[in-house]
Amino acid sequence: MKKWIATAGAVLIVLGMGSLGRAWAQQDDDGPMSNLQFVVIKDYNGKPVRNAAVVLHPVSAKGKQSKGGLELKTDNDGRTNIDGIPYGPLRIQVLAPGFKTFGEDYEINKPELEITVKLKRPEGQYSSYGSGDAKKPDQSKAPEQKPQ
Repeated sequence: MKKWIATAGAVLIVLGMGSLGRAWAQQDDDGPMSNLQFVVIKDYNGKPVRNAAVVLHPVSAKGKQSKGGLELKTDNDGRTNIDGIPYGPLRIQVLAPGFKTFGEDYEINKPELEITVKLKRPEGQYSSYGSGDAKKPDQSKAPEQKPQ
């Protein structure tokens, strides 16, 4: 079963890369290309985040994300790179366990571009239920009341 899942995952990655290549090829035939470098660090201490997923999606002029995408993984220094990305809008998402997902659109318009992403810790979740460790916004600032 695990072997089947691994094989299916590999096939999906290859198909996604093919879709991404076709989408980019349709956007800009033999136009200028960029070499992108990514650095992923922790927002609170500046240390690198290893094995973070950096996902690239081409974006249309209307801001709509194309199907497919390309996923890169950061090394021990929080770095990864890719060559041959066409100029134009590009949506970049970064995912790593224990951190908030990062997502932003960039305009690729230089032959070489380094993008630094600072990942933040997840924020507390709010709940309408009274149990558990969830924070309630109205209780955190409530003044203490004395019994009468």
